[in-house]
Amino acid sequence: MKTAGATSRLDFRAFIAVALITFALLAQTGSWAKAQEVSLEHRGAEDVILGTTTSTRDSGLLDVLVPLFEERTEYHLKPIAVGSGAAIKLGEAGEANVLLVHSPADEEKFVAAGHGINRHLVFYNDFVIVGPADDPAGIKGTTSAAEALGRIAAAKSRFGSRGDDSGTHKKELRLWKTAGIEPGGDWYVESGSGMGDTLNIASERDAYTIADRGTYLSLKSRLSLDILVEGDASLLNVYHVIAVNPDNYTTINSPGAQAFISFLLHPEIQSIIGEFGKEEFGQPLFTPCGDNSCRIEPAATPASS
Repeated sequence: MKTAGATSRLDFRAFIAVALITFALLAQTGSWAKAQEVSLEHRGAEDVILGTTTSTRDSGLLDVLVPLFEERTEYHLKPIAVGSGAAIKLGEAGEANVLLVHSPADEEKFVAAGHGINRHLVFYNDFVIVGPADDPAGIKGTTSAAEALGRIAAAKSRFGSRGDDSGTHKKELRLWKTAGIEPGGDWYVESGSGMGDTLNIASERDAYTIADRGTYLSLKSRLSLDILVEGDASLLNVYHVIAVNPDNYTTINSPGAQAFISFLLHPEIQSIIGEFGKEEFGQPLFTPCGDNSCRIEPAATPASS
């Protein structure tokens, strides 16, 4: 007699199997034509190299997704958590099979250059500007992120930047540009580190910084930083999954990459993502939006290009 858990695993594997069959059929006419042959038999614990952001690690989301993926598919997921820019470079070099990143403009260039295919929106959250409770630059309650940065620069209040070519860093630089400011000087400190490290540095130095909400909430208990600016549309933070194009490298595990994409878009996993953080923080750290189902983007992201 099958247990409920066993039935769930079988149903999930059936979903992955169907996704892989579809993937194989599409391969006959698309850029997947040179991909590895897809087998639906037991494949063993093959490695799938995931290039991803530090926010998926520092928020704790990977701690949930990695064992679930390995249990449901029997692939072995090996995440490399770096900034989105560095993760995309891993894809360009063929050193990752699949990416989970949050730097849309760079992602679009990656796909347009033929390095990536099968790009899907997975989930989103938002960025927040955090800082010391006494708020020396007086930004609390400001509805414009660019205006808040302008006040920080005018006051020469200390600001901690990731400075690492990550999606968060790119977002920050765009906001400075919108504000008409080129940041620099003793008040502007670049950590060259991930989101968790940058938050810790900002907390230690009574500095402002920009962070994704998920990482901030997961570390809030040990930080002396408050959310001071939130809700501006420019602070939207969208994550996509992208398969690395197997036409470019013979070493790409394309079935494993597609299995991970199908896993993330599966309704059960989307629901798990939507619940993540609720019990501990009273709110979810991410909002599921598989294939733009929530219409957060103007039009659905093309599945491939």
